Amino acid sequence: MLTDFFYTLRAARLPVSVKEYLTLLEALQAGVVGPLNPEACSIDDFYYLARTTLVKDEKHYDKFDRAFAAYFHGVEQIADFTKDIPADWLRQTLEQLLSEEQKANAPRLEWDQLMEELRKRLEEQKERHAGGSKWIGTGGTSPFGHGGHNPQGIRIGGKGGGRSAVKVWEQRSYRDYDDTQELGTRNIKMALRRLRRFAREGSDLELDLPDTIRATAANAGYLDIKMVPERHNHVKVLLLMDVGGTMDEHIQRVEELFSAVRAEFKHLEFYYFHNCVYDYVWKNNRRRFAEKHPTWDVIRRYNKDYKLIFVGDATMSPYEILQPGGSVEYNNEEAGAEWLQRLTHAFPRFAWINPEPQGVWQYRQSISIIQQLMGGRMFPLTLKGLEDAMRLLSK
Repeated sequence: MLTDFFYTLRAARLPVSVKEYLTLLEALQAGVVGPLNPEACSIDDFYYLARTTLVKDEKHYDKFDRAFAAYFHGVEQIADFTKDIPADWLRQTLEQLLSEEQKANAPRLEWDQLMEELRKRLEEQKERHAGGSKWIGTGGTSPFGHGGHNPQGIRIGGKGGGRSAVKVWEQRSYRDYDDTQELGTRNIKMALRRLRRFAREGSDLELDLPDTIRATAANAGYLDIKMVPERHNHVKVLLLMDVGGTMDEHIQRVEELFSAVRAEFKHLEFYYFHNCVYDYVWKNNRRRFAEKHPTWDVIRRYNKDYKLIFVGDATMSPYEILQPGGSVEYNNEEAGAEWLQRLTHAFPRFAWINPEPQGVWQYRQSISIIQQLMGGRMFPLTLKGLEDAMRLLSK
């Protein structure tokens, strides 16, 4: 059973190795969660054991969950069969209503029997059948075909209804999972973790096991405990977020990003701007005219070791970037481009995260201008985009 489970994970494009699979088997043999059966072991226990031993990167958790559910909860599976079956065999001409007795008496075959019987049917069958319990066809209780009822058959052609098929015989066309799709907070956190850099800070709170072993050995076997400070994420982030106007379309995604950033980085400073950064920014949108923070103060207040992240759709009139007085809200004395250059010069590790679909960037003149000012360091608000941005900032 677990061999098929292993191939199910591989079919789901999970990077599961034979060594990891053998580790799972060793854990089961050692009784870590007990035998895998409904009475002796919870399927939840096995799930966590399997995920721990087989999945080495959190970004694969969702894919593993889908494959696990598919295998253990009766979700239809895909088989790469190559032999053609005449379409006429699978043409359903009549929806047959089966009695409860007929359903109860439907042949139930174990996996090996099922595959062997299918091989035999393919060799023996010469014509269309419907409504029976043996041949490949429609209706009835046969394990092979569609439009009928069988508790664990192979669906061939047509649509499923009972969701009890253990295999599906057809070459179905799927799109690759799109890594340009918007993210939930959980996935954003996983992408942001590429930027983490840990350092030990504070009082001695954790056991330093390697040093304790060395000190104990040097002390003739007498225990000599060594402690070290806890490890904390040492990365400092300065987050500047565009708000209002066209950004209203992206509120949910930016909120998810903001939530994830606040959870992941202890050293976080954030400010808001509208469309482009000018001579001041703010922290509270309700009081943005009363509580302004001069951009020069922001540049002077934080050291250059802060990672600067802009979040905005960069969608505006080009004049708002290039011309003094171009702001839509007030008569700014200096062009937004001047302030962007000052900021990127003060914080050499910077990136711009854009929630607009990357496919429209080429049609927005303002986005092209911002990209040039950022030296090409503009990334979409997607899984791959965030990972690329964090990889750049971590250098």
